[in-house]
Amino acid sequence: MAEDPPDSRPDLELTVVMPCLDEAETLATCIEKATRCLSDHGIDGEVLIADNGSTDGSQDIARRCGARVVDVERKGYGSALLGGIAAARGRYVIMADADDSYDFSALMPFVEKLREGYELVMGNRFRGGIAPGAMPPLHRYLGNPVLTAIGRLLFRSPCGDFHCGLRGFEKKAIDSLRLQTTGMEFASEMVVKSTLLGLRIAEVPTTLSPDGRSRPPHLRSWRDGWRHLRFLLLFSPRWLFLYPGIALMAAGLLLGAWILPGARSLGGIYFDVHTLLYASASIIIGFQMTLFAVFAKVYAMGEGLMPPDPRMDRLFRYISLETGLAAGAVLAIFGFGAAIYALGNWGSQSFGELDPKHVLRIVVPSTLALTLGFQIVLSSFFLSVLGMRPPAQTGAQD
Repeated sequence: MAEDPPDSRPDLELTVVMPCLDEAETLATCIEKATRCLSDHGIDGEVLIADNGSTDGSQDIARRCGARVVDVERKGYGSALLGGIAAARGRYVIMADADDSYDFSALMPFVEKLREGYELVMGNRFRGGIAPGAMPPLHRYLGNPVLTAIGRLLFRSPCGDFHCGLRGFEKKAIDSLRLQTTGMEFASEMVVKSTLLGLRIAEVPTTLSPDGRSRPPHLRSWRDGWRHLRFLLLFSPRWLFLYPGIALMAAGLLLGAWILPGARSLGGIYFDVHTLLYASASIIIGFQMTLFAVFAKVYAMGEGLMPPDPRMDRLFRYISLETGLAAGAVLAIFGFGAAIYALGNWGSQSFGELDPKHVLRIVVPSTLALTLGFQIVLSSFFLSVLGMRPPAQTGAQD
C-alpha cells in the first residue's frame, strides 16, 4: 500500500476518509466540502483518499485539492476503507463515498457525538431524508430495510440503517474490531462487531442525494445484497445453526416417540416405519447443526472474531472431554445392545425374512444411538482441539 508522505503536524483530531475508484467527476467537490467543513469549524484534520486503482486521474485531482492519497492495491470497497483507516492520522475518522451523495459540509453532528464519547456514529438516511432518485426502490423498500431488520434481530443492534455509507468512529475502537471483509459487506461487519463488542453507538439523521456520476455505481444489488446477508448469517451461529438444529431435533424426537410404539393415523394419513426413519434423520441433522453452532462459536471467540461469552464458559465447566466421551460411550453401548437384540431376533427366524414394521422399530433407534454416540465422542475431541490456544494468545492483551 503506497501513500503520500504525511506532513509534519502532530496527530490530528479528525481524518475524513473517502474510498475512490474512478470518481473524477465528483471527487473535487467532495474534498472541497470536507476541507471547508474542517476549516469553518476549526477542526484539526485531514482529507484522505483511499484510491483503489483509479484510471481516470482521480489521484491527481485529490492531490491538487489538498487531500492525501493512499493507493490500495487490493480490490474492493472494504479493502479501500481498511487501507484508508490504517493510514488515517486522526483520533476520529469519518468515512463516506466520494460520489457526492453525502454532504461533507454537514459533518459536525458526527464530530459532536464522537466528542461526547460515542465510538461509532452511524448516519441514518431513513430518518434524515432520501431525495428522489437517490436510492433505487429495490434498495429503499426491500434491500436496506430487510437486511437492517435481520441485523437488528440477529445481533440486537441499535442501528436503524446498517448500510449508510456516512459514519464516524474512534479509530482506536474500530482498529480493535479487526475488520477483515473486503467487499461491500464491510459496512455490515463494522456494525455487527461494534455491537457484539459493546461499543457506544449513536445515530445521526443523514440526507442522501442522487450521486453526481454519469457512470453506473459500483454496487451490484443482488450480488452485494447476498454478501451482506451471508455475512450476517455466518456471524450468527445461533440463528444459522443452533435454533434450526434444536427445532429439527425436537421435531424428530416428538415424531419418533409418537410412531415408535406402532403405526399411527392422523386425518386419514398413515404414518409408519418410513416416517420413523425420517424422524431419525431429522434428529441427526439437528444434532449436527447444534454442534456446528458450538464449533463456530468456540472458533470465533478463539480467533477474536467474537467477544468472550460467559455462557460458554459456564457450559464448559460442566461439559468436558471426559463427560463427552462418557455420554458418547453410553449411547454407543445402547446402540450396540439394540443391534445385538435385533440380530438375536433375526437368528430366531433362522436369518430368514423379517417383518420390516417390527424390526425397523429396533434397528432405527439402534442406528440413531450409534450415530449420535460416535458424533459426541468425535466432537468432544474436536472441541478440545479448538480449545487449545498458544500461550501468547491466552494471556491478557492491552
